[in-house]
Amino acid sequence: MERSMSDAMILSGARVIDPANGIDEIRDVAVADGVFVAPADVAHAERVRLDGLVVAPGFIDLHVHLRDPGQTHKEDIVTGTRAAAAGGFTTVLAMPNTLPVVDTPEVVSDILRRAREEGSVRVLQTACLTRHREGTELTDFAALKAAGAAALTDDGGCIQDDALMLEALRRAREVGLPVVDHCECYALSAGGSMNEGAVARRLGVRGQSPASEDLIVARNIVLARESRHPIHLQHLSTAGAVELLRFAQASGIPVSGEACPHHLFLTEEACVEQGTNAKMNPPLRTDEDRRVVLRALRDGVIGSIATDHAPHAAHEKALAFTEAPFGIVGLETAVALCITELYHAGQMTLPQVVAAFTCGPRNVLGVDLGTLDLGAPADITVLDLDREFSIDVTTFRSRSRNCPYDGWRCKGKPVGTMVAGRWAHREWDDV
Repeated sequence: MERSMSDAMILSGARVIDPANGIDEIRDVAVADGVFVAPADVAHAERVRLDGLVVAPGFIDLHVHLRDPGQTHKEDIVTGTRAAAAGGFTTVLAMPNTLPVVDTPEVVSDILRRAREEGSVRVLQTACLTRHREGTELTDFAALKAAGAAALTDDGGCIQDDALMLEALRRAREVGLPVVDHCECYALSAGGSMNEGAVARRLGVRGQSPASEDLIVARNIVLARESRHPIHLQHLSTAGAVELLRFAQASGIPVSGEACPHHLFLTEEACVEQGTNAKMNPPLRTDEDRRVVLRALRDGVIGSIATDHAPHAAHEKALAFTEAPFGIVGLETAVALCITELYHAGQMTLPQVVAAFTCGPRNVLGVDLGTLDLGAPADITVLDLDREFSIDVTTFRSRSRNCPYDGWRCKGKPVGTMVAGRWAHREWDDV
């Protein structure tokens, strides 16, 4: 039965790309009551012309720090989700290293309630694997899931006890929650502010060995095989870690991985040029590492692109390199950079880029997002592939400006995001 015009919209004239369904063609997309519907069911609805643009399923960012609660001088739910909407994301997976940390059902419930009331996009909240993120005692996974937790992680930290990590995976399997992990062996990374190597020696800065990441990636692969529960490996940065992931997937072990734009487009040399705005964890690596990560993304071994959006106040990043916090903001730059540096540069096809922001995250989380399936939530990202602009940190919706890309020229920009059938952000006048 045809729906009323008041609750329906048809987007016409755009190139529609839905990798989950193998769609790449000019066609209509219709929404009503917050979900995708067949255009024939709303034939007389409001029609929005998007000629020359791309319509894709809403992009999902698997790795975001909203800093809320407890560090809202850096970011909060309002500013972080506005930044996400402007950057092309309709869903963000928020990390649990807040103050207090997200290790109880009460904290999970409070964040999700406020996100529904204040957020511009969907917020999926992770919960801690261990109490206080201390790596010694597991949280109550069942209670956290009941409160709405979408995944488990100690991101920003990593369980060092192998037996405890195996028990965590077994319990996560019992309750059906994904596990995402920051892979870092503290014994090998302790005190390191950037990648271990020639650039660190030139700057007189202690480095982090790539083996710190490689060792935990190898450990996690073994434990994923033992527990038969998937592990998603966050922000992969080393050639060794990527080749281990490639081996594991070829062996049928349930592991997946994500790459961040900064590990795709920057190297350790950026620490010389950008100072603390290029300080992140895991650190920027060598150009060879960067090339291997990019190759794995292109091959589909790495299935997702995530920002690891990590806002910090200006006075915090103004500290000496060894004292400043790790991290950069990425919500408002990632999609534009990937269109520019991956699609327009001929490294990947546009459907491949879209899949890394939709199918990859969808598969990790097991959600009904990242597709234009009829009946699925009507989340959409609209892209203008030809829009040229310079990144300007003074225009960010984010509360923080710690970004190494200020002034970079981009070709291609997200110009609209729709969440549950309502525009969260749009950059045209006729809607």
